[in-house]
Amino acid sequence: MPSIMSLLLHPERRRPGPPPLRVDLRRVLLAGIAAWAVVLVVTVVLLALGRATPEVVVTCAVGVLLGGLGLLWERRNRRAYRGED
Repeated sequence: MPSIMSLLLHPERRRPGPPPLRVDLRRVLLAGIAAWAVVLVVTVVLLALGRATPEVVVTCAVGVLLGGLGLLWERRNRRAYRGED
């Protein structure tokens, strides 16, 4: 087994990395948006009860918004990352 220093100095001696996993990015993004939406509802209720700050609510809203932007990106680039080019 080669030493760590040998592998750092000669990266061509390393084993090749495994191929990337194929995932449905749309499902991942939708799960993230759903999680942010649930937390957004909870934080709005907590804000109404005086237990949360507006910054927490804004953070959750931005999470939902960024997830939506991610969905738009996914739609435009679907063929590129699925290997359908």
